[in-house]
Amino acid sequence: MNLLKVVNIVNNSLNLLKKSICQLSKFDVFLLLVIIILILSPPFLKRVFKSETGPGQIYLSLSMLNGEFFSGDTTEKLIQEFNEKNPDIIIRLVTDDPTADILIFDELDADSLFTSGALAKLPAISPATLSENIPSELPAESTGEKEYLAGLAIPLVSFMDLLFYNIEILTDAGFGHPPRSRDEFLAYARTVSRKNSSAGKSITGTALSLCQNDKQAISRDIFSWIWAAGGNFFPGENSLLHNSSIQSSSIFVTPLSTPPVFNTRAMINDITFLGTLNREGLLAPEIFETSGKQRIEEFAQGQIAMMIASTQSIPYLRERMGDETFGITTIPHPGTGGRYNISVSSIYAGINSNFQNSDVSETLSLQMLAALRFLNFLAEKSSLFSVELNAVPGSVFNVIPGDYIRQDPFYSKAWDIFDASQIVQSFCGKLSEYETAFLEELRVFFESNRTAQQTAAAIHQRWDLITNTETNTIAY
Repeated sequence: MNLLKVVNIVNNSLNLLKKSICQLSKFDVFLLLVIIILILSPPFLKRVFKSETGPGQIYLSLSMLNGEFFSGDTTEKLIQEFNEKNPDIIIRLVTDDPTADILIFDELDADSLFTSGALAKLPAISPATLSENIPSELPAESTGEKEYLAGLAIPLVSFMDLLFYNIEILTDAGFGHPPRSRDEFLAYARTVSRKNSSAGKSITGTALSLCQNDKQAISRDIFSWIWAAGGNFFPGENSLLHNSSIQSSSIFVTPLSTPPVFNTRAMINDITFLGTLNREGLLAPEIFETSGKQRIEEFAQGQIAMMIASTQSIPYLRERMGDETFGITTIPHPGTGGRYNISVSSIYAGINSNFQNSDVSETLSLQMLAALRFLNFLAEKSSLFSVELNAVPGSVFNVIPGDYIRQDPFYSKAWDIFDASQIVQSFCGKLSEYETAFLEELRVFFESNRTAQQTAAAIHQRWDLITNTETNTIAY
């Protein structure tokens, strides 16, 4: 067949196709468009993509929300290791996708995920069960061995809050050691603020960063003072207070029926202390517009003498400031002799609620079992994440300090503080409404003539209202 005939055949075919399309009714064209849209839709593409993994294989997508928590190489190697050990499960990394099957997230996303129901409830299954080949079905509640998967999410690596101080600024103000009590803290902040103000320098004694978009703000900058003084919002028989030897049964997000307790007398003292910092001009400006991340940058630039921050900030500050410029210590207490309490923040792993059983079966889906096996795998790698991030306390599954802690004076000091402390539980999920109420009333206190007693009463009243209208959840 010569080239001219081929061209004629192609032209004839195109003409026939054009005529066929023109003869279609509007309804036919509509159906055709619907089919094309369905074919190009993500669920269809995902199904097609899934089919490429081969018969008997399960495809799962993994997403890190709010950025890359661990290095790309580490993540890729872990996924490859898991896929090699579990050829029946294929894990693939997707970019910042809240609809992914498995989610890794921090405190910034925890609240919205918990309250929106985006996370599936993790059934109680023993680690040994997940190490076996996935069975065709498994009871939702297994018995016998110690169960350690329960709740909504697993913390992979954890951090604590400490007082960071600029050694050079305090030394220049005449102080040879960090403040040990609230009275000392106030004296240091006053001296630094007034000395630098008179010299025309923009250096403040301390700072609060209470921007509403900073989900850790009130826990870090407000409640940390209360906990350091021995405070606990969940006392009594339902108290979640325990020593730093974290038990596996107390590190998951699970329902809590008991609401937080408001200790009015202690709270008045705490609010009075915070009010003094604000009234005397000892705080960096833009208290309610600035995030913790912004304050860390101001601290690194030598604009703030003392502030509370997470141990997660230590590597960044060491790189920016050097080891001799700043130090870490306990958050100053009021001298009442209470036990020093801390709270931890974490990077979590959870499963998308699209895996939640929708039928009446008492068995778990194969997809859920596969996802649980991957969460178990991540939990076993917790120490690796701790080393990569130089995290203190680090792994919640192993409270023996790693070499990076034992061999480094910064992390060793942070660990000593952790080891001597009690861990108290922070707010999470719908309990974050208690935080919001506290923050809003504190702002009124800072910006008006209202007293600490009136502010405590207003917070207490709002907490009672929330307690009477909400079902609460707390982060273990």
